[in-house]
Amino acid sequence: MHVRYEVSGHVAVVTLDRPGAMNAFTDEMESGLIECFDRADGDDDVRAVVLTGAGSAFCAGMDLGSAAEGVAPFAAWRASESAPPGTQDRAGDGELPLRRDGGGRVALRIFDARKPVLAAINGHAVGVGITMTLPCDLRLAADEAKIAFPFARRGFVPESCSSWFLPRLVPPQRALEWMLTGRTVSSEEARESGLVLSVHPAGSVLDAALELASRIAATAPVSSSYTRRLLWRMLTASHPMEAHRVETLALNEFGISEDAEEGVAAFLDKRTPSFTGRVSAAPDFLAGLPRPGYRPTKGSS
Repeated sequence: MHVRYEVSGHVAVVTLDRPGAMNAFTDEMESGLIECFDRADGDDDVRAVVLTGAGSAFCAGMDLGSAAEGVAPFAAWRASESAPPGTQDRAGDGELPLRRDGGGRVALRIFDARKPVLAAINGHAVGVGITMTLPCDLRLAADEAKIAFPFARRGFVPESCSSWFLPRLVPPQRALEWMLTGRTVSSEEARESGLVLSVHPAGSVLDAALELASRIAATAPVSSSYTRRLLWRMLTASHPMEAHRVETLALNEFGISEDAEEGVAAFLDKRTPSFTGRVSAAPDFLAGLPRPGYRPTKGSS
């Protein structure tokens, strides 16, 4: 599947697992990542997720192996027989099928995750290798990692919903400069610009991410789940009244929950709280908010 999934101590670790190819993005990786986040959301024992890469790179971008065989990589990608079901529109006689952006599908799945998601960028992250991390809640990077959005330099365009995410994570002018030049960005510059939370030696970035994920996992799981989704969804709210309405409903519901009672009692008793709330059983006050659909072509999903 080109992706590895492991759980330890309430934290799921999702690892891009093609170290020999610098974890270049494939159809199998697309499907595998979505399946991993489905698994994490369906497991109440998982309270946080860490996304990382095997070997020295995080992800070198799209697998361009077909180019070495004289086949245009995007033509091969559009017509790929291993494309996930429902992602190709084969209407049109003799033309290449229109295919839904795989990195975008992964980004949207991470965006919809019910558990906090951290990216441990253990090495170079290029193209989809960095854009897939944008919907993660926190990004930690190795000090030697190089980051690039090289789309315009290759004659492509941004993908993985990065035209939406990147200007919300860094100043729009910085996002434009990175995208328009396609230049390589150091992990330290990424940190200074707000894209990366912290920078660590390459050998310790995953440990740092796991330590932070464990601290998040120690909080009330329903509260942290709702908080990450609330902050993302309110980025495009038209007025703070939208946040007020949803927060009012959530406060009334969660404020009298067993976890809230435990949190207050633990504070007064000066002890570590033991939260038992289950994300799968919690009411979802965000579910009723309007959401855009994806219907550019018949047959797409």
